[in-house]
Amino acid sequence: MIVYLVGMPGSGKSTVGPVLAGMLGVPFVELDAEIERAAGASVREIFEREGEPGFRAREAAALAEVSTRDRAVVSCGGGVVLEPANRVTLRATGEVVFLSVPLEVLRERVRPAEDRPLIRRPEDLDRLYREREPLYREFAAHVVDATGTPEEVAGRIREELLRWSG
Repeated sequence: MIVYLVGMPGSGKSTVGPVLAGMLGVPFVELDAEIERAAGASVREIFEREGEPGFRAREAAALAEVSTRDRAVVSCGGGVVLEPANRVTLRATGEVVFLSVPLEVLRERVRPAEDRPLIRRPEDLDRLYREREPLYREFAAHVVDATGTPEEVAGRIREELLRWSG
């Protein structure tokens, strides 16, 4: 089984993912790292050279490759669910878990930065939240409260998956 973690930047996908993978005894995959490896460039550099459409095309290709694996916990980029084809791939090949975090908590966790192409100003996070949070909630098979320590959140996800499969 593949477990796809989706959510806003700062929701804990990259922090919780390795902990959950350890609990489940499966590999951890960071989708952005797969994209960077294939491109030979950072996410920021890809956005600068190819824009968001170029990045999204690379993201879809990386997701298609990762989705062929037998078992993994995959930390997906915050925008992976924006593309309908990605949503089909995610649903068809694994369990999608939305790491839900209140906007106030995300504001504490995420600072605008040059290495975050879509969050360069404080209001960018608010806009992304308004656009994406309802989509994550509607799309994901599982919604998990992602406030707390990485171990607590990974434990919640594990329990949710056991409840679902059991």
